[in-house]
Amino acid sequence: MQTTVEIAEQLGLTADEFERIKSILGRTPNFTELSMYSVMWSEHCSYKNSIVWLKSLPRDGERLLVKAGEENAGLVDIGDGYAVVFKIESHNHPSAIEPFQGAATGVGGIHRDIFTMGARPIAALNSLRFGNINDKKTQHLVKGIVHGIGHYGNCFGVPTVGGEAYFEDCYGTNPLVNAMSVGVVKVGQTVSATSYGAGNPVFIVGSATGKDGIGGASFASANITEDSVEDLPAVQVGDPFQEKKLLEACLELCQTTALVGMQDMGAAGITCSTAEMSAKGEHGMHIWLDKVPTRQENMKAWEMLLSESQERMLIVVHKGREEEVLKIFDKWDLHCVQIGEVTADKNLKFFMNGELEADVPAESMVLGGGAPQYHRAYTEPAYFEKLKAFDIQAVPDTTHARFVAERLIQLPNIASKRWIYNQYDSMVGTANASTNAPSDAAIVLVKGTKKALAVTTDCNSRYVYANPHLGGQMAVAEAARNIVCSGGEPVAITNCLNFGNPYDPEVYYQFVYAIKGMGEACHKFNTPVTGGNVSFYNQSPDGPVFPTPTIGMMGILDSMDQRITLDFKAAGDLVYLVGRSRNDINSSEYLTKIVGIENSPAPHFNLEEEFQLQQAITKLNKAGLIQSAHDVSEGGLFVTLFESAMPRALGFELTTNKDFRKDAYLFGESQSRVVVTINPADKEKFEALLHGLVDASDHSVRYTKIGVVKGESIVVDGEDWGKVADWKTGYDTAIESHLK
Repeated sequence: MQTTVEIAEQLGLTADEFERIKSILGRTPNFTELSMYSVMWSEHCSYKNSIVWLKSLPRDGERLLVKAGEENAGLVDIGDGYAVVFKIESHNHPSAIEPFQGAATGVGGIHRDIFTMGARPIAALNSLRFGNINDKKTQHLVKGIVHGIGHYGNCFGVPTVGGEAYFEDCYGTNPLVNAMSVGVVKVGQTVSATSYGAGNPVFIVGSATGKDGIGGASFASANITEDSVEDLPAVQVGDPFQEKKLLEACLELCQTTALVGMQDMGAAGITCSTAEMSAKGEHGMHIWLDKVPTRQENMKAWEMLLSESQERMLIVVHKGREEEVLKIFDKWDLHCVQIGEVTADKNLKFFMNGELEADVPAESMVLGGGAPQYHRAYTEPAYFEKLKAFDIQAVPDTTHARFVAERLIQLPNIASKRWIYNQYDSMVGTANASTNAPSDAAIVLVKGTKKALAVTTDCNSRYVYANPHLGGQMAVAEAARNIVCSGGEPVAITNCLNFGNPYDPEVYYQFVYAIKGMGEACHKFNTPVTGGNVSFYNQSPDGPVFPTPTIGMMGILDSMDQRITLDFKAAGDLVYLVGRSRNDINSSEYLTKIVGIENSPAPHFNLEEEFQLQQAITKLNKAGLIQSAHDVSEGGLFVTLFESAMPRALGFELTTNKDFRKDAYLFGESQSRVVVTINPADKEKFEALLHGLVDASDHSVRYTKIGVVKGESIVVDGEDWGKVADWKTGYDTAIESHLK
């Protein structure tokens, strides 16, 4: 079939890209070749509109064993001979169209990125964004997506230990499903996604190939519309039990010396895995597509090459070692079929029944090779003018603080997400410590060591919308703060960058400045970027979603003795606010959902002030002076105190500060604040340590005693607001009432 520029455009390529492909090949590509380029040069695979800015992020660190982009996921040395492999990725568009399978296969795909490197996944997290919870479509999406995540993770046998869920109108058509996996491997036992050694056999292992998922990468690189349901075949179908067998077989294979390289088949399937492995190893491959096990008869070459059927791996093994490889996969009752061999030249040649179907240079298809890289135009969003017009003086201070607080704790972004997390098995398969007591980050034990990992996913996208630069900084800072407040040392991040259409200059502005902010914060906290995912085109006819650069961060506790939990421990403990109060209600849940003002600047944030705060919390913890710690985030100070009171139904007495508006003091979301409790006997040591950190600078740490843990009721400025247990009932059931 003779291809044309019109066909190229139908496949998502531009006229210039079509000419570029012709130049690379020295001829016009056939349909199969053009289809391969269309997926490999899609935004989802090539990052063609983002790579120039991704390169600006810090990617070096003393604990990093590989740099971002060198392998499927980040690899971080945690000491004692162990390393952690972790990554976060999106599965947004498939989840919007087919929520159960879209979310389930997102979980399966991210776990494969971990065990394809030889690591065993030990923890999963997620970050979810939905539309208005009162909307029937949103309720349908929530139920399907949560069921999909729970089904796959629970059956696969990896605990889901943490995550977040937000509800904002802009995600109504285009929900976000970001899945993170964390694995552990011994240093020196990792596997690379590479191919080399002419004559070495190439095997496809795992499930048979079907027509599900064809063009999935291209599907993820287009806006969602009412017609997107017609793209339903682009959504893959997952089988967690098959993936469990594949995991065990692959890890068993990794213990042999037969393996040259291994790559999971995610986006773009056989095309992507053969191209990336060959390009990295600077070799080529001959692939015999008629040898590929299939689920449907008479599949065409391009269908096989573009299929994103799940639970498949491509492996290259040393010639002469085939039998032992076959025995391993036969033991686990999985396909293991030689479909090709490595060649000395650098081209990929695909044959069907002896006929050459495609012949392309491997390097020309991959990120950093021949794939195009674009510098897009960007302009400051026009809506910034609305944000700047906000005046706090025009908002009357609240005279009904208790009424506001009762409504606030039942808002979807603040209320208990137990309807969601109760569907996830958080203890399966590992000695997970995260569920034994609540903390700002999930805590997972590393078997064979005294160490534990602190892991979290964080991003307040409303802050990023209000100020992409500061919002990017805040997303990283909150993740680091959650790890510090759990007793850990922040080490590295992975990110999932969810934005609208990159060809919209205002959307691209959000992207560029969020990247700048993230990079500055990563430098400040010494948390280099190990990898991640860019998801553009999260846009419906109503407009783009909030810019959502989700941060997945990993930290280390050298022993569980360092652990801090957020729950109040005992009556009589003193409550302190470490950090500075401000007359700031910007972009808060209170302002947007209770007062009803959508447009306001981002809340106060200063990177140096945040750094000093986190250093102070770490020093207090090392001195053994903290009974509990919980950072101030959505809902402000009151919600922080309430969340610390609930686990043991311990009440508190709080005295507000007359120097501030009551609404700002109780419900404002200015950053860089942590509520800690201490034993009264440690008061002098606690204040002396913090006093030593106070100086005349604008950003040094401040602290204030604000109350005491006492009884079982909430008391504010001497007024009894009722029992914690009664408040908890409303908090626990607010979301559930919409989803029954």
